[in-house]
Amino acid sequence: MEVNIEPKRKIELGTLQLSQKAKQLVNEVLDSNRLSYGRFSREFEQKFSKIHQCKYGILSNSGTSALHVALAALKEIHNWNDDDEVLVPSITFVATSNIVIHNRMTPVFVDIEKEYYGIDPALIEQKITKRTRAIIVVHLFGMPCAMDAIHAIAKEHNLKIIEDSCETMFARYKDKSVGNLSDIACFSTYIAHLLTTGVGGINTTNNLEYAIKLRSLVNHGRDSIYFSIDDDDNKSADELKEIIAKRFSFVSVGHSFRVTEMEAALGVAQLDAWNDMIAKRRYNGKYLMQKLSHLSRFMQLPKLREGAEHSFMMFPLVLHNEQKQEFVNYLENHGIETRDLMPLINQPIYQKLFNIKYADYPIADWINKNGFYIPCHQDLTQEDLDYIVAVFDNYFNNV
Repeated sequence: MEVNIEPKRKIELGTLQLSQKAKQLVNEVLDSNRLSYGRFSREFEQKFSKIHQCKYGILSNSGTSALHVALAALKEIHNWNDDDEVLVPSITFVATSNIVIHNRMTPVFVDIEKEYYGIDPALIEQKITKRTRAIIVVHLFGMPCAMDAIHAIAKEHNLKIIEDSCETMFARYKDKSVGNLSDIACFSTYIAHLLTTGVGGINTTNNLEYAIKLRSLVNHGRDSIYFSIDDDDNKSADELKEIIAKRFSFVSVGHSFRVTEMEAALGVAQLDAWNDMIAKRRYNGKYLMQKLSHLSRFMQLPKLREGAEHSFMMFPLVLHNEQKQEFVNYLENHGIETRDLMPLINQPIYQKLFNIKYADYPIADWINKNGFYIPCHQDLTQEDLDYIVAVFDNYFNNV
């Protein structure tokens, strides 16, 4: 099929289409004259955690905050020390390892799988020391990590697992959902993510002690007896007396990581359509994989892990033998938005703090030089998809 690549169109990485229900629920929040934690926050937590096969959901103001309190909760409950170590993949968004530093622990980097971009289980054990306490697995771009092997290693070495699932929702690894593959999982509803509420994050867990501590840390470290004004409701005189005495009792060094009812209302509305959203992303991903397969000699296309579902938050690509800059400039000049594939070890601050040698992380180094991603969201039209393919064809036909 002939597709004209002029005039240039704009194909952005993210999308937002607010439904009538989303607008209605936000207006209900405004009409209620209450922005603090309430019925929409509770509904979003309950529905989201149930979809991801978890008992508990705890809202916060970002995926970064969710990560921060996940590690903080485990550190406090299990009495870990400052400078204890946490294993982190060498390709991820900088927040994954920043929160380790902010929790006064030490990130130890592990190179990733070449084809799936998850932390490489074959390289984990060589990085474990007597100070290692946890592994943060990152389900990048919509693809779950190789969790069977990671679970086996964590069990053998008595390590906790945190899922950084900020880029992957509504996907299963074998018979389990992301969010239910670890001790504590962390999601994001930031702009351009799968569910988009502007700002927002959520933890999921099946451990009640962890859930209580997470909610406390999101709320300044407050005693769990009182997190919101609804905790006063339907209490006996003696119970209310105790609550009043402890409203300003703080049991941990926490944070103001709360979110408002407006973000929660947007999340509740979007959960009505998550099946359709993910189905369209998967269609787009598979269509691009098929239509670009003849270019696989030039670049690595996404690959589906056996037994895992892909949410296609984006469409990752890595050029085999050439650095990406000329190609991504060409794509951008033709209206196709791109981003780097989550560079971490080459960041100036990480070079300064850890004196990282690129040769120790050959896959990450290759991806940093050659990897990028393009849009795959549910609002791409068939014409958008065919335009992307035509632009790729035109570039490589002239290489």
